[in-house]
Amino acid sequence: MGTPLDGGSRVPIGCPAKLRRVTRKKVAPDLEVLTGWLSLAKARYAMGAKSVGPLQYASHMEPQVCLHASEAQEGLQKFKVVRAGVHAPEEVGTREAGLRRRKGPTKTPEPESSEAPQDPLNWFGILVPHSLRQAQASFRDGLQLAADIASLQNRIDWGRSQLRGLQEKLKQLEPGAA
Repeated sequence: MGTPLDGGSRVPIGCPAKLRRVTRKKVAPDLEVLTGWLSLAKARYAMGAKSVGPLQYASHMEPQVCLHASEAQEGLQKFKVVRAGVHAPEEVGTREAGLRRRKGPTKTPEPESSEAPQDPLNWFGILVPHSLRQAQASFRDGLQLAADIASLQNRIDWGRSQLRGLQEKLKQLEPGAA
């Protein structure tokens, strides 16, 4: 005999494992950002307080990375960190099937400096300390971990709502059977 839970609905079995992963990962972005600030302090110490500060920032700043939300399975949102100016894989490619005629470049391509964002490390000079590069990498890793946590949290919330819905179905069926 079938139970109300057999009705083709998928119950998230790995929910406790996902909860453990989220709790472990929630500490990681804080550690990455802390490491970034410490590396930034080391670079400031190595180069001097006036060499690493707001006076070196560019007058016009563009983001190097963007947060991209895409629809995943069951209508869940999945968050990814993508480089600025880079299109998502589903946006790149041909829209129509078949052969295309390729034409050679008619004029010499000009360097497009506005398309690719400039590396902010160049604001501080050509030869920057390694700790400044480490700080940049730590902040990037922290942002990637935050996007991963948001995706995991969305899956956990979806699993909880599915479980609550199934529990409500079970409660509705129990009084009718008794």
